[in-house]
Amino acid sequence: MTNQDTIIALATPNGLGAISVLRISGKESISVTEKVFKAKNNKLLSKQDSHTVHLGHLIKKGHQLDEVLVTLFKGPHSYTGENTIEISCHGSTYIQKEIINLFIDNGIRVANPGEFTLRAFLNGKMDLNQAEAVADLIASENEGSHKLAMQQMKSGFSDDLKKLRAELLHFSSMIELELDFSQEDVEFVERDEFKKLTNKIKLELNTLINSFQSGNVLKNGISVAIAGKPNAGKSSLLNTLLNDEKAIVSEIPGTTRDSIEDSLIIQGINFRFTDTAGLRETTDFIESKGIEKTINKIKNAKILLYLFDANDTNVNEIKSSINNFKRDDLSIILVRNKIDLINQNSKLLDDIKSISKSQLLEIEATDAKSVESLKIRLINEVELLNPYTDIVISNSRHYEALIKALRAIEEVNEGLVDNVSGDLLSVDIRRSIDHLSEITGEITNDDVLGNIFANFCIGK
Repeated sequence: MTNQDTIIALATPNGLGAISVLRISGKESISVTEKVFKAKNNKLLSKQDSHTVHLGHLIKKGHQLDEVLVTLFKGPHSYTGENTIEISCHGSTYIQKEIINLFIDNGIRVANPGEFTLRAFLNGKMDLNQAEAVADLIASENEGSHKLAMQQMKSGFSDDLKKLRAELLHFSSMIELELDFSQEDVEFVERDEFKKLTNKIKLELNTLINSFQSGNVLKNGISVAIAGKPNAGKSSLLNTLLNDEKAIVSEIPGTTRDSIEDSLIIQGINFRFTDTAGLRETTDFIESKGIEKTINKIKNAKILLYLFDANDTNVNEIKSSINNFKRDDLSIILVRNKIDLINQNSKLLDDIKSISKSQLLEIEATDAKSVESLKIRLINEVELLNPYTDIVISNSRHYEALIKALRAIEEVNEGLVDNVSGDLLSVDIRRSIDHLSEITGEITNDDVLGNIFANFCIGK
């Protein structure tokens, strides 16, 4: 993890393109580039200011390999904190390979996945939380996941953790100081004040932990199951949402026997829709397997769109289905379909609204304008998922560390109630501090770092 080799990698995607960018980092990056680069103005790179761009040619065995732009960053004022060179060349795959081979021939090795960002972390340019946010930013495919990654990179979360850690360290050091004066029965920490602090930290940790649910779904997409009886219009709704004939639509009940999935971005949020087999009793083996799948999809969904036919509605049947699927982390939206064919029956409508008045929508699944109200409702559900906090956790490693830190704090609280000795309190406080430090990388090991950065692309 402390390898000081100078490294090179392609920073732009593999393949043919208009231009490509190669990144070089390490103490030899400027001097080696100077050997193979001839600037148009004949000036040496080592004599130039940092953050400057230079036009010239790369020379290989006396021949011009390509006309390039060389961007110079002198450490520590670079992404990695080391001397760094970025070469913009023509996007030929042949040129890319030849440039990399040119530098390998001059003693520079190819970078490992994420090694540039790893060096940025090791050199104090960012903490581990911010480094992981870099990978999330590269992987972001919609506005929601992009905003989460940018939030993490701004270090607000890290700053909050550092404040909590500093407060715990202060009390830990005071309690450990008491141990040095144990024979004199001296108390440096007011236990009631410390209890107030641990309660405050518990509240803050719980807020961060609770934000993981919304952060995770925003990062990975929100799963939406479309369920209901056969011929309720589920497949028609999916096709209208996607503006594509994704699912087969037929008047024959039980047409959909397997789940059909696709994604749609609405106002920057990724929704993963699943059209499921119609819910009914059946002796057909294949259809029954499809219904089993439907139930499993609903169990894993965050939002359930329960469709029913406006003219074929049994209120008790709807209530029974909804009760079977209810759980705390599932939002259920009742969707009354085929309203263009409705037989006016206000009492029936009132009975349906009595199930959940605020959740009832009326649509025509084949009409895009009618379905717009459903899209608005889905966005409102996402807003309800968001916690009332500026910081949202979306990384499972951070979530696990916060859970462990909370458990340690709870044990500190129990110890304060039971008046346990300072040395036992100190152990639990230190455990909580260590778990918080794991998130930012103040405490870590090579195995953890290797696992994190192995998931990065080469060149970042």
